[in-house]
Amino acid sequence: MTQRLDAWMAGYRRAWESNDPADIRSLFTDDAQYFTAPFAAPWVGHDGIVAGWLEAADQPGDTTFSWTAVVEHDATAVVTAETVYAGGPTYSNLWIIRFAPDGRAIEYTEWWMDQSEKN
Repeated sequence: MTQRLDAWMAGYRRAWESNDPADIRSLFTDDAQYFTAPFAAPWVGHDGIVAGWLEAADQPGDTTFSWTAVVEHDATAVVTAETVYAGGPTYSNLWIIRFAPDGRAIEYTEWWMDQSEKN
């Protein structure tokens, strides 16, 4: 795993906990696309990403989070993760991050699955 992915993931968690627009913007290029669900239109650019993020924001301290890099190659990383909500569900996550040369994401895709729906 590279320092780039470690730094980006630490920044993502910082933004997740703070919901600070500056923390959120620091993760993404000015024209980045953030895909939240298959077939849904992405949040685009800093304004779109910050607005979408804050609309769906979790409260600080509401989750525990662990992650593992599955693939990291050139400018793309695939991450699996688990998000546990205090008093709530646990989610499995699959993320695809496409990096710009400066280490910010130019494209980010997240898929999450509610583990309570396991058979």
